[in-house]
Amino acid sequence: MKYYLIAGEASGDLHASNLIRSLIKEDSTAEFRFFGGDNMLAAAEGRGEMVRHYRDLAYMGFIPVLLHLRTIMQGMKQCKQDIKEWQPDVVILVDYAGFNLKIAKYVKQQLTNIRTYYYIAPKIWAWKEYRIKSFKKYVDEMFCILPFEKQFFEDKHNYHIHYVGNPTADEVRNFIRTTETDNDDFLLRNKLSESKPIIALLAGSRRQEIKDNLPAMLEATKDYALTHQIVIAGAPAIDHEYYDSFTTGYEVTVLKRGQTYQLLYNAEAALVTSGTATLETALFHVPQVVCYKTPLPHLMRFAFNHIIKCRYISLVNLIANREVVLELFADRFSVNNIRKELHNILGSKRQQMLSDYKEIEQLLSSECAPDNAAHIMMQSLAAQAASA
Repeated sequence: MKYYLIAGEASGDLHASNLIRSLIKEDSTAEFRFFGGDNMLAAAEGRGEMVRHYRDLAYMGFIPVLLHLRTIMQGMKQCKQDIKEWQPDVVILVDYAGFNLKIAKYVKQQLTNIRTYYYIAPKIWAWKEYRIKSFKKYVDEMFCILPFEKQFFEDKHNYHIHYVGNPTADEVRNFIRTTETDNDDFLLRNKLSESKPIIALLAGSRRQEIKDNLPAMLEATKDYALTHQIVIAGAPAIDHEYYDSFTTGYEVTVLKRGQTYQLLYNAEAALVTSGTATLETALFHVPQVVCYKTPLPHLMRFAFNHIIKCRYISLVNLIANREVVLELFADRFSVNNIRKELHNILGSKRQQMLSDYKEIEQLLSSECAPDNAAHIMMQSLAAQAASA
């Protein structure tokens, strides 16, 4: 069968790449085309073609999107035309709602013979809940990766979904299982000491996130430079040189892209911008502080308290349904607050946070999410073909 996948950011590229591998195990004749990244290209093993890299379209925030609107619209036009010409059996959308829901609408209305599956549902339980109407209209099957989402979609909105497990948990488990023999090479290659503890800085995957969050992270950790190694995780779609303007004057190591898991495997503590990275950090058993600077912080706090329909911004707290890690965002984001909480997780709060992480692992289950999703997709496609 022919599979067309669309992922719009680094985490989506990673999750989609593992889904591709699982689909190949289920379907030995599988062919792929995709909007995605290097991980997806490697996973396709010569069976697929990358139409466009996600870094060309990965913009967030009103102003960056507005400034690059022409590029985004050209990408969407290209994507629609490419799907129409290639005629896949199914289009698989991976998160990235603003772009992907428009593609889903186009496919459902214009290419009625093509199925549409959504792998990793956008977080509409937090924001833009009205999008449930679009899912019901334009998406044939929904695959979710957070345990509380099943109740949200099915009980609240009467919309059937598949909870398949959590791919981040799969990826971290697999990494830990295989990485011990390579760890010395990682430390040597990056000139890191095995005996001096590491504080990891994960400042986001986009330029704007890094610009907003990294300066405060660096300032909050500078007093630890004598006792710890301060190490920045290079984001997959960001040039290594981009970090130079922020790190001048600081004793810090910037890793080249693709080494975040190795960094977390070795870290004693971490400062993390909210996103998938908060869950990854928890699954590596690294105490963390969530740091997320926003424009108009007091207005954002008001919106969070009165408009946004969730209590937390980090996946760790959302899954636990309570505060496991401190979230310093909007009006709580400051160098002093970050420094204070970093001191706490290196000391008095460390053991409690590590204990809470174990609870989160249990909630996620040990099932292999991409394998489950691929199996269900194949069954659904086969049933559809049989009834045609």
